[in-house]
Amino acid sequence: MANKIQTVKGTREFYPEQMALRNFIYEKVRAASRAFGYQEYDGPFIETIDLYAAKSGEELVKKQSFTFEDRGGDLVTLRPELTPSLARMIAAKQGELTFPVRWWSFGPFWRYEQPQKGRTREFFQWNIDMLGVNSPEADAELIAVAATFLRSINLDPTQATIFVNNRRLMEAEFDKLSVAPEMRLDVSNMVDRRSKMEPAKWDAYVLDSGLSQAQLDGLKSVLGNRDLWKQSEELTRLFSALEALGVSDYVQYDPNIMRGLLYYTGTVFEAFETSGSLKRAILGGGRYDNLLADVGGQPLSGVGFAMGDVVMGIILQEKGLVPEFVPSPASLLVTVFDESLWMNSLELTAQLRSAGLNVMSYPEPTKLPKQFKFADKMKMKIALVLGPEEVEKGLVVVKNLVSGEQVQVKKEAVIQSVLEILNA
Repeated sequence: MANKIQTVKGTREFYPEQMALRNFIYEKVRAASRAFGYQEYDGPFIETIDLYAAKSGEELVKKQSFTFEDRGGDLVTLRPELTPSLARMIAAKQGELTFPVRWWSFGPFWRYEQPQKGRTREFFQWNIDMLGVNSPEADAELIAVAATFLRSINLDPTQATIFVNNRRLMEAEFDKLSVAPEMRLDVSNMVDRRSKMEPAKWDAYVLDSGLSQAQLDGLKSVLGNRDLWKQSEELTRLFSALEALGVSDYVQYDPNIMRGLLYYTGTVFEAFETSGSLKRAILGGGRYDNLLADVGGQPLSGVGFAMGDVVMGIILQEKGLVPEFVPSPASLLVTVFDESLWMNSLELTAQLRSAGLNVMSYPEPTKLPKQFKFADKMKMKIALVLGPEEVEKGLVVVKNLVSGEQVQVKKEAVIQSVLEILNA
């Protein structure tokens, strides 16, 4: 027997049930995006590696990208992120677009990482950005989009929280602590690791990394100050806007949110699951400046976030928030009584589809109990039967598979009869 060919490590196969979950996430993403007036877009799945070299960092380009030489000798990569493509697309039509631009996308991405629970090498990601305006109120709108999505999938604020910080506020605190500019990336990484280490070991790690005891004490004081946001005009305005937008119950200030602080220029935020097995970031984003500088455009400020589907899918499954899987999108089965009446059944399916109904016809004449059993496994609600007597009299048997009741109706009344059952 030939060896079974395995999938590529870190990729996923989407059987209908997994595809239904992916589509559920997409539909909720789409609804939240459109509710705030955002337009859907997308970029190429394959890009030149040069697009990422300037902005994305050496680790992403050299270690995490699926890079290869095409037949023309050019070095290309499966896209690991969308922001550089977005920047190029905006720069190309910067003089034609109406700002602020509100765009969103949901598509596949690839990163060569170590697969683990909640992380794969191939994943789908929601990207959403507002470009061309720089205000805390615009930042609040993106956070409100995220909160609207969380609410729509029935994750309440006790299960998922969006934590907010601000780059300029933290820079001011670093100034007070006399943290050298060249140390600030390291300090951000230290803070990011804090929750994963024992307190004493983290203290020793920070001191070994070059901070003094006084700086460590000051840093811990800053990280424990949940009222620090009140010293920031930007965050004060941000929280006022979130209150007005009706999503403040999902949002908290947390000075420990440091990831991306050297990329973002103002507001930064991450949403975390707080009650399940992962306790990992669901989404993250913030405000950035000079998006177009490396692709030839004029300086442009923006705010946005990204969310992968893998972690979100696990959360939905663990909390029982995935809608019941329905094996078939068709609620009706038109049976085939025998070979002589096969075409009559096909004609009936065409009539029903023309009325906008999803209809499946059994693909061969076989015993009716077998066809009913198939319909039951597909969780269909109605089976229709055209036997010799029905065809002769212009009738159709409509069998309600939920209640077990069946009636004979005139062929011209079958659509109305079916709709009454479906809408009951």
